[in-house]
Amino acid sequence: QVQLVESGGGLVQAGGSLRLSCAASGGTFSRYGMGWFRRAPGKEREFVAGLSRSGEVTYYSDSVKGRFTIVRDTAKNTVYLQMNSLKPEDTAVYYCAAGLVVGLGNGYNYWGQGTQVTVSS
Repeated sequence: QVQLVESGGGLVQAGGSLRLSCAASGGTFSRYGMGWFRRAPGKEREFVAGLSRSGEVTYYSDSVKGRFTIVRDTAKNTVYLQMNSLKPEDTAVYYCAAGLVVGLGNGYNYWGQGTQVTVSS
């Protein structure tokens, strides 16, 4: 069973950038597709970005497409979410997730504890 630990959240001004990291352990990293979700105050959790096991296929929500990039470093068992041109509406707790077969927001079975991202206007 894989364990996930996120880091890299914080406070940033609108227009700025942050990079979130998710370190995986307890499983064979290359077997898992990886993803990022977020939950804003008073809202449902929403899918942000996903990446296939091979790293060749990526998925993005329309709200972040062109601004966020998901990449994986298999040597470090880590997946990253590079977030550029941040907006106040990106403020949320961001969660890393993993699954054996993932798609656009589905197939994720393992979750991290979350990291807070706050974007000030």
